Amino acid sequence: MTLSELREDIAVLGGKAYLASQIYSWLHRQLVSSFDEMTNVSKAIREKLSGFYTISDCTIEKKLVSVYDGTVKYLFKLNDGEFIESVVMKYKYGYTICVSSQVGCKMGCRFCASGIAGFVRNLLPGEILSQVYTAQKDMNIRISHVVMMGVGEPLDNFDNVMRFLELISNEDGQNIGMRNISLSTCGVVSGIYKLLEKKLQLTLSISLHAPSDEIRNSTMPVNSKWNIDTLLTACRDYIEATGRRISFEYAMISGVNDSDECARLLSAKLKGMLCHVNLIPVNSVKERGYVKSSNERMKAFISILEKNRINVTVRRTLGSDINASCGQLRRGVKESSTD
Repeated sequence: MTLSELREDIAVLGGKAYLASQIYSWLHRQLVSSFDEMTNVSKAIREKLSGFYTISDCTIEKKLVSVYDGTVKYLFKLNDGEFIESVVMKYKYGYTICVSSQVGCKMGCRFCASGIAGFVRNLLPGEILSQVYTAQKDMNIRISHVVMMGVGEPLDNFDNVMRFLELISNEDGQNIGMRNISLSTCGVVSGIYKLLEKKLQLTLSISLHAPSDEIRNSTMPVNSKWNIDTLLTACRDYIEATGRRISFEYAMISGVNDSDECARLLSAKLKGMLCHVNLIPVNSVKERGYVKSSNERMKAFISILEKNRINVTVRRTLGSDINASCGQLRRGVKESSTD
């Protein structure tokens, strides 16, 4: 609920106007997981709240901590027994959390573990929030940045994700600014246009991973509905409407999308666009058999992009010893439950 919605409901329950602000603060600043923890709220009101409402929290089922860089990966259990994953990473500027937006994923990208165990349902706004709140409480930290790059396709759960963004950025809650939030999509063009209309100042990341329809069709089923040219047209429209630079994620897969020709074609496709390319050594997923590009191939690819004036970076690898890419832990739980 937003604060205004909470005020309306508290009035119906017979509470005074200030009570809604107290409850909102308990939920979004003190980060309580039960109404009984709201010590300055009367017992009568707490009983009414417990009777009519639930708090969409999550509990820690499993926690892995990297010995190399301190990255923390969580397997969270939801109230209905389903599982989702989040990853907390430490940078010079503070802590970033990568959150999931769905239980499983429908998109079927060949290099990703998120959809292997199947799609179950969308996450509610409170369930997305609970990943941030539970991690903060467990680690006793303040999270300053959020990336929506975990399990699921955010634009396939559009309304719930928009409500999550409204709540996480609210000044009466965590007050995380939109410029500190990134949303990643595999290329749901209809969702990009809906997001464009919101004119939010978040960073839009596109999981591109290929410079041609031939390659992208073989790795990303979404491309059969919205091909690369259609996707890039939507990206240009988004940039024009928002003034925000787009980030293109590009998983480097040996022998698939990392040739010199791929680099030249990618440069041509992105020429003149306000964007940058983020190269990612592909994660190992045993069912897929993909292998990350060699350092020499990465350097050659980067050189061609830079010669064509394409801004390019290589994503820093964090949590490599704990399978920090999303989908691995949930898949393990699913497999063990069917043994």
